[in-house]
Amino acid sequence: MKAAVIVFPGSNCDHDVYIPFKKTLNIDTDFIWHKTADLRNYDIIVLPGGFSYGDYLRCGAIARFSPVMKEVVTQAKKGIKIIGICNGFQILTESQLLPGVLLKNTNQKFICKTVHLRVENNNTIFTHKCNAQEVLKIPIAHGEGNYYCDAETLEELKNHQQIVFRYCDSGGRIAPECNPNGSIENIAGIINRSGNVLGMMPHPERRSDRILGHADGLKILGSIIERFVRN
Repeated sequence: MKAAVIVFPGSNCDHDVYIPFKKTLNIDTDFIWHKTADLRNYDIIVLPGGFSYGDYLRCGAIARFSPVMKEVVTQAKKGIKIIGICNGFQILTESQLLPGVLLKNTNQKFICKTVHLRVENNNTIFTHKCNAQEVLKIPIAHGEGNYYCDAETLEELKNHQQIVFRYCDSGGRIAPECNPNGSIENIAGIINRSGNVLGMMPHPERRSDRILGHADGLKILGSIIERFVRN
């Protein structure tokens, strides 16, 4: 099993996600520069957080045209497991691998803090180590994390159980005051219809070791590995 961590100009969370895959989960993991056009040797593809191309135009809008993204789209259609975290989520929506768009936070400010997430669907490649409705503590760090989609798309996401995480309070209650960025219906992460592409704004890699305070994020990253081994 091999994992690829894609590195764009401006990525700054590539090492953060490399360490839990390589050191904690003992997965053969490589950094892949964005000009690479061949990912056939990888089973898991990670689009990390950061500020690809300086977030010019829109977050992820330029990275979407990097040579590697054509290959990411190809591999996504083949069922390869892909996770986009923060800026990676933005790139996935710009590449139309996931529906919707990430807008500026409603307060127009960059937000960096730990939030609570409720697991809305634990029957996925990425969440099966979580309990249904389990509350996780995961950090966020973004200026454009306000997830938006039209009413028709929102209905489709609900009908096909594609909403994976929602912002909540410590007790799992979904409410406007628990929403850090204005995302529609407190959405923090979604999955594609096929179930192999996940995008989420919170950073599970920043809570993947007890030395970081707790390891809730490892339930997400570890789910990918465990399900892969089982398959």
